Amino acid sequence: MADQSTTPGTFPTVRLRRLRQNPALRRLIAETTLEPRRLILPLFVRSGQGKREPIASLPGHCRLSPDMAAEEARQAQRLGLGGIILFGIPDEKDDVGSDAMSDSGIVQQALRAVKDAAPELLAVTDICCCEYTDHGHCGVLVQRGGRRDVDNDATLDLLGRQAVSHAAAGADLVAPSGMMDGMVGAIRRELDSAGRTDLPIMSYAVKYSSAFYGPFREAAASAPSEGDRRGYQMDAASAAGQAVREASLDVAEGADIIMVKPALAYLDIVRQVRDALPGVPIAAYSVSGEYSMIQAAAERGWLDAQSAALESLTAIHRAGADVILTYWAKDVAKWLT
Repeated sequence: MADQSTTPGTFPTVRLRRLRQNPALRRLIAETTLEPRRLILPLFVRSGQGKREPIASLPGHCRLSPDMAAEEARQAQRLGLGGIILFGIPDEKDDVGSDAMSDSGIVQQALRAVKDAAPELLAVTDICCCEYTDHGHCGVLVQRGGRRDVDNDATLDLLGRQAVSHAAAGADLVAPSGMMDGMVGAIRRELDSAGRTDLPIMSYAVKYSSAFYGPFREAAASAPSEGDRRGYQMDAASAAGQAVREASLDVAEGADIIMVKPALAYLDIVRQVRDALPGVPIAAYSVSGEYSMIQAAAERGWLDAQSAALESLTAIHRAGADVILTYWAKDVAKWLT
């Protein structure tokens, strides 16, 4: 046998660059392809008419009145997006987040407007208390051991009532995000009791306490007035197996889709949850901080926003996410046409 290292024109025999030099060939063999139908656009809604309040830390996004949210929904439907997810900013807050459960609450108003404007578009709602409570925590606060803490089980009732109210207003999918133990089971029981056995649940099963939520908290006015959420959201340094346990428990309680949040800093977690739960749709939330840091760098000319966004979202999809919640959803749909 001839020695490849000394035979002219034959070394190396395996040249992976052959598959990269022709753009058409690159497209032909690409395994990971972003599509608008896999993307969900977050929208922030508040009361009023004709309102678009720019969000400084989320350039290109606004707090919207229900009629303006309906306009966004129409555009999302035209662009072929997978759906929208609504986050509410009530006019008044209290210690239990009453607006979240009210049939006249801000999300309920927006849902009715959105479904009237874009009936074919998937309308998802966030199920949590933090945007609606005057203390900014994700449930009922109690005094425990010399400190204030969220009462897990008392909060479950509020989440179930919120989900039923959203369902009545037109939600196609509810997404509990508070990281309360047993939240999926509690919501499933309440929906079933209300005759909504058909309504699916997308659980924020694996949600970390993250520095990347900053712009969202400004947008939704949902920062805690005291303390933080480390007592119920996951720690970044925790074992990956804890994420798999959280996701598996939520599936056992009735979750139809499992979410990992944030996405980009937790691609290993997305992959491990994907591998642990074959057949279960996996979502990942490319959160506000991921969006804002790229946008800020692009504004300074340090990188190209489109290239960086597409690369980031492709990585999330490649890691195993079937569905991606992203503030770039509309942009991606336009870039890919």
